[in-house]
Amino acid sequence: MKKLIFSSLLFPLSLFAQKENGTCSQYKSNRTYRAKSNTFSQGQIAETEKYDVHYYFLDLNMTNTVTTLSGSAEMHATANATLDSALLEFYPTFVISSIEVDGIPVGYSRVNSALKVPVNKFDGQNFKVKVAYSGTPPTGATNPLGGGGMTNDNSPSWGNLVTWSLSEPFSAYEWFPVKQHLKDKADSSAFWITVPSACKAGSNGVLENITDFGNGTHRFEWKHRHPIDYYLISVAVAEYVDYTITANPVGYPPVTIQNYIYNNPATLPNFQDEIDETADFIELFSELFGMYPFTDEKYGHCMAPLGGGMEHQTMTTQGFFERSLTAHELGHQWWGDNVTCGSWADIWVNEGFASYSEYLMLQNLYPGDEITQMQDVHSNIKSQPAGSVWCEDSLNDGSIFSSRLTYDKGSAIIHTIRYMMNNDSLFFATLKLYQQTYADGTAIGNDFFQIAQDVSGIDFTNFAQEWYYGEGFPTYSVVWNTVGTELLLKITHTTSASGVTPTFTNPIDLRISRTALPDTIIRFNITDNLDEFVLPNAANVSNIVSIDPNNWVVNSTGTIVKNTNYLSVEEAFELKDVVSIYPNPSNGKTRIETNFEGLNELVVVDTKGRVSKQLEFENAIDLNLTYEVSGVYLIQVQNKKTGQVARRIFKKI
Repeated sequence: MKKLIFSSLLFPLSLFAQKENGTCSQYKSNRTYRAKSNTFSQGQIAETEKYDVHYYFLDLNMTNTVTTLSGSAEMHATANATLDSALLEFYPTFVISSIEVDGIPVGYSRVNSALKVPVNKFDGQNFKVKVAYSGTPPTGATNPLGGGGMTNDNSPSWGNLVTWSLSEPFSAYEWFPVKQHLKDKADSSAFWITVPSACKAGSNGVLENITDFGNGTHRFEWKHRHPIDYYLISVAVAEYVDYTITANPVGYPPVTIQNYIYNNPATLPNFQDEIDETADFIELFSELFGMYPFTDEKYGHCMAPLGGGMEHQTMTTQGFFERSLTAHELGHQWWGDNVTCGSWADIWVNEGFASYSEYLMLQNLYPGDEITQMQDVHSNIKSQPAGSVWCEDSLNDGSIFSSRLTYDKGSAIIHTIRYMMNNDSLFFATLKLYQQTYADGTAIGNDFFQIAQDVSGIDFTNFAQEWYYGEGFPTYSVVWNTVGTELLLKITHTTSASGVTPTFTNPIDLRISRTALPDTIIRFNITDNLDEFVLPNAANVSNIVSIDPNNWVVNSTGTIVKNTNYLSVEEAFELKDVVSIYPNPSNGKTRIETNFEGLNELVVVDTKGRVSKQLEFENAIDLNLTYEVSGVYLIQVQNKKTGQVARRIFKKI
């Protein structure tokens, strides 16, 4: 089946009513969003912005049987204003035994989750706050996968007891004193975890040492030398075995994959094949997205009894191993960890792209399976009529982690962006440039759209308004007819959330059957809820088979109808003889005459929908297209007084 894009036979009759697009700078950016704590007031958040975090060092005693912990947390930071006190967020039931600033004991104040520590620094001065504490984190469910910031549970399948952290989006303060602000990544972190000798403790970065204390405990000393957001700092404690393998991405250094698997004789054999596939996924994603961001340290997994996975930086916490889940969480190392959403409203830049990583894994390693996967994604999206990928209620876990919108529609609109670019080299160049531009930092949806425009030259303003900030999806219908050698098409669409998003202006494909010839897929540029097109030299068209046959766009099909009474626009207005063009064809010089009275506007459009000429005249005008490329042009004449329109085809030879 041949695919034709911007066929030389295709003219959009609705081009002249096209809405004007703005620039990428006009993407919606004036909405409120939350990048910070959900327990602090705006005034308290403003206080936390008076310093920048550089480093977290956690030194905790833990077990796999309870969440109770003890030890210390150290934060290194720099004042970016005159700073009397540093405000941290910390769960109020923990017992604080001491606080030191730069090694000197100090007093402090504490109201609910607000921990205020006197530091007395000027702008640009560094300081260290060390909090020694003990206690039990809250047991209520405070994150979307169940449990709290720190949870203890028994694996129902394997019988292993595990204590593990899960801080996304606002639960880090439930187990260590922290600044919960997405845009303030620590430059690095370290985590020392002292656990019973039968246990191992997994965390971020590289395991630099295991210190055996000879008293039935040993300490796992992890160091991470990359920027990290607060919610990606992690720990998991259980009786594990270490299963380590290596990935070898082409053109990049090898990547160590360190897996902490339940110390159960049946667990590793059960999952080993799926775990081994992680190497294939790293090799694939390094090719598609750029080098694995933490290749100098590791990637890995810690098992814990949760119903999915959490993309903790360099060491995902995962309940089981299945290729789509593993690919999703690995994808997050680029989409969420290396580049983190700058606000929870823009969680799409984490979850939408991690979800699309699943699709890319299937497309490349299990070709054919991605077709059903995207069909399922579209079906889930369409199960309800409304809802936005951009998360307006960014304090609501259910909204942030909506499987239908954040994950499925989020991945589906990336698929549509790929379709609109119509060039995988440009699409994957966009992904790589985005990763390079925002590496080790944060970004929002608008940042990605700007990169996409810079690479492809396509203005994504309308797309962002309709598919990212907007709601719903279109239902397309087609009316068609053949008149002589012309195929006449009318494409209309309604929307499922018309009160929010009345129009979708992305292109759409039609599959067209031709007598004694293979089917053809032709792309049509949609600019309004009703668009009309003329395809000359199309006498062999026998049927319009389907809309969006390759499932690039979230949509439903209304009706596809051949209507022999459907005429071209000029015939409907009885304007067939109003405009004449001669000679036609010619080498570019031709004369246009019209019976319209008064002033007329002449517009000449090439096959890519670009306006080549736009002139005003009365009865006749000489047109010179000598310097234009040879091909077919659409000539439109519109009377300025009556608004009547006549169109003709001109061929330059």
